[in-house]
Amino acid sequence: MADRARESRRVVLCIGNLQRGDDAAGRAVARALRVSLGDVEIIEEEGEATTVLARLEGADAAFIVDACVSGATPGDIHRFDIVAGPLPQTAFSASTHGFGLADSLELARALGALPSRCVVYAIEGGTFDIGAPMSPAVAAAVDTVADRLRTEILGE
Repeated sequence: MADRARESRRVVLCIGNLQRGDDAAGRAVARALRVSLGDVEIIEEEGEATTVLARLEGADAAFIVDACVSGATPGDIHRFDIVAGPLPQTAFSASTHGFGLADSLELARALGALPSRCVVYAIEGGTFDIGAPMSPAVAAAVDTVADRLRTEILGE
């Protein structure tokens, strides 16, 4: 139908470094979701600020998955509604790129580029050593976050 409203663009942006232990959590969620979300874009990135901004551009809804360090137990899952307020700087300020996810999302907000729906799922990490495997607690959390995202996105 020609008058039909345009399809909304939904993205799941999964951030992490596959070579740094629990930092791979976001990327592991992407791989768990690839075959189950149909028309939703599943994107894997290392998390560089300008790339995050570019991936959010034009999205109506964005779901972001990343590892965090807040002092909670490794494998704990946090969910943040970014439209309602900023991410806690203390949990998301560390980045191998020097500009953390919290900073990237606040820049998107300041530029008017934050999607109207923006949710971050953060998995508490414990080890980020180069070459380390993902810890069992974080690997279990990956499956839980993938399930929660399927429910949240498909239940819209």
